[in-house]
Amino acid sequence: MTLPDFIPFDPNELLLGYQKRWIADKSPLKIAEKSRRTGLTWAEAADDALIASLAKKDGGSDVFYIGSNKEMAREFIDAVAMWARAFNYAAGEIQEEVLEDEDKAILTYVIYFASGFKVKALSSNPKNLRGMQGVVVIDEAAFHEYLAEVLKAALALTMWGAKVRLISTHNGADNLFNELILDSRAGKKRYSVHTITLDDACAEGLYQRICQVSKQVWTADKEAEWKENLLNDTATKEDAEEEYYCVPKNGSGLWLSRALIERQMSENTPVIRYQAKDGFSLEPEPARYKEMNDWCEKVLTPVLQRLSPDLLHFFGEDFARSGDMTSFVVLAQQQNLTKQVQFIVELGNMPYKQQEQIVLFILKRLPRFAGGAFDGRGNGGYLAESAQDAFGSLIESVQLSEKWYREHTAPFKAALEDGELEGIPKDADILADLRSFQVVKGVPRIPDKRVKSTDGKNKRHGDTAIALLLAHYASRQLVQLPVKAHSRRPRASRKMTEGYN
Repeated sequence: MTLPDFIPFDPNELLLGYQKRWIADKSPLKIAEKSRRTGLTWAEAADDALIASLAKKDGGSDVFYIGSNKEMAREFIDAVAMWARAFNYAAGEIQEEVLEDEDKAILTYVIYFASGFKVKALSSNPKNLRGMQGVVVIDEAAFHEYLAEVLKAALALTMWGAKVRLISTHNGADNLFNELILDSRAGKKRYSVHTITLDDACAEGLYQRICQVSKQVWTADKEAEWKENLLNDTATKEDAEEEYYCVPKNGSGLWLSRALIERQMSENTPVIRYQAKDGFSLEPEPARYKEMNDWCEKVLTPVLQRLSPDLLHFFGEDFARSGDMTSFVVLAQQQNLTKQVQFIVELGNMPYKQQEQIVLFILKRLPRFAGGAFDGRGNGGYLAESAQDAFGSLIESVQLSEKWYREHTAPFKAALEDGELEGIPKDADILADLRSFQVVKGVPRIPDKRVKSTDGKNKRHGDTAIALLLAHYASRQLVQLPVKAHSRRPRASRKMTEGYN
């Protein structure tokens, strides 16, 4: 079941929106990067009480909780018991058991259900998971000293249908927990990732719930003051961002290295630039149309004719009217599934109608055109709509947002690192565009800062970097191309078997 991305606070509901989405996600592997004290482990306890209460035929199983200390274990088992009582699940009292952990006897907690299943807290020794079967919950995963070994043991359980949940705030950019999240967003791992910042939690009612429980009257001003105090009380800004905004420390700065970009560049890929003269927009539209049509036929047609008719082609666009550059990127998917840049067009000071004219000229001539992604923000929506009118669902108008960048920049970087995106023009301005990506609050994006082009004539704002990102995004979307049916003679095998039942 998929729930909405935003669920408003309801004082009569026990769970907040982000807690409901976490429980509703039945992925075998899932990760939550979260702000402190958002109640996600409490919500996990609700789900685990239900799982342990069910019969095996209904999906019931044991649940094993691995926290970073004994107090966390007791708190979690208490929460499971509370949920069991709240929903009238048949369960016994919390029991204490002695767990033999190498040379030590460790006191742990367990609650048994009438179904025959249990929820049990374990130590972080990976050996404790041997021979077990069920759901494994690793709480504050980023702070486990031996997370790799614990995870290795937990993942072995999935061979027989077990599930693994990792829940944690961040503990540095180089932590395995953060690496798993980055690899998952890049498509290298199959974890479902949930991000819950302090702002996300408050938007769906975290502070309203705090006021409800503590019998205070909620106001927006009180909530703002509460959040401000939390942030001010941390030692540094970096600590506040890590604790409350899911930004691992040491994770800021330039996102793409020069060496990484240059490794995927080719001096054989053309960059075609056209800077419209001052006053061009004041000329009659038919005259502008003729001038640009002549240019398209002379300059673009030879490049388009060199494209392979056998390969799928994709398109990415970043829009600008004046000041910055409009950029068009054409990718082709090779036989080995590598995406290769075919050419890039950059337009400066170009009127809307002529941008539309040029983009349609290109799209109509792309062999096996399989999808395009356009910058749909602001005036860019005009060009996106024009392309959608001509090509329908093959065109997506993208609203670039922090959430969109968070989800789609990781696969882009992974493609560069793995050599799956190549043929970027060997060009100083395009290199500078890609180098302008910065990690802001844990999310790679182009900052609101303009620089001059290498010839000093134009301003740039990472324009072609965005177009490349959008083209790669378009190439990752599964588009159902029309299939042309052809009649043929009946198979010989049909004649051979006629008359037989």
